[in-house]
Amino acid sequence: MKARVSAVLVLVPLLIAIFGPLVPTRDRRGLPYAPDGVLGTDGLGRDVLGLLLVGGRTALGMAFGAVLIAYLVGGLVGLVAASTRHRWLDEVLIRPLDVLLPLPSLLVISVVAVGWRASAYAIMLAVAMVNVPTVARLVRAAALNAASSPVVEALRMQRESWLPIHLGYIGRSVLGPVAADLGTRITLAVFLVASVNFLGLGLSPTAPDWAVSVSRNREGLLLQPWSVLAPALLLISFTLGFNLLADRLVHHARRLVVATR
Repeated sequence: MKARVSAVLVLVPLLIAIFGPLVPTRDRRGLPYAPDGVLGTDGLGRDVLGLLLVGGRTALGMAFGAVLIAYLVGGLVGLVAASTRHRWLDEVLIRPLDVLLPLPSLLVISVVAVGWRASAYAIMLAVAMVNVPTVARLVRAAALNAASSPVVEALRMQRESWLPIHLGYIGRSVLGPVAADLGTRITLAVFLVASVNFLGLGLSPTAPDWAVSVSRNREGLLLQPWSVLAPALLLISFTLGFNLLADRLVHHARRLVVATR
């Protein structure tokens, strides 16, 4: 039952974000905070339902893109650092990332967002950048035992190439910890993207993004509550549902760890 509820909570906003832009909506504007249409209009007279259908593309898209980049960059750095035979290379790869760890994530992203105003790609890269150090350290710690195991030494003696060793055997050893971290990482990315947009430091104030809609229309909450509640509920639904799914990912992660041993 818990799995079904969490799946519904995640799928509803996710499907809206993916297929919403494909749904035809009306383009005409009405009066601000009017009861026109299904969910009324926002402070600019735009249809709230139409904004919801296209707003998830940035609200969730930037978060997923940032997590993907963080795992690609941080995962590669962590694997190389864990499996290298040269301590200096490990230090060169990991120590610069330690400088980024103490920096407040929201502050770093806000500075980047202000510098590249209304750029979704800049915000996505900034969110990825603040997640790379923790991902790299996680992958490195998870891969250390496998990288120093006799199996890897045997593969090297057989002159196996880099990919089968690192992405094959060593890569499988980090699947469990990565799966456990995935739920928290995506939820955090959604929170960071939404926070920057809500504070008005990210996308344009007229963007249909869900967090921007909440920020822009909060003054009209009593006049047209759906202009604020609808996008806020979609963000809450996704983060809550993904947190519930993260618990199940942890259990599956433990099975993966056992299976790879």
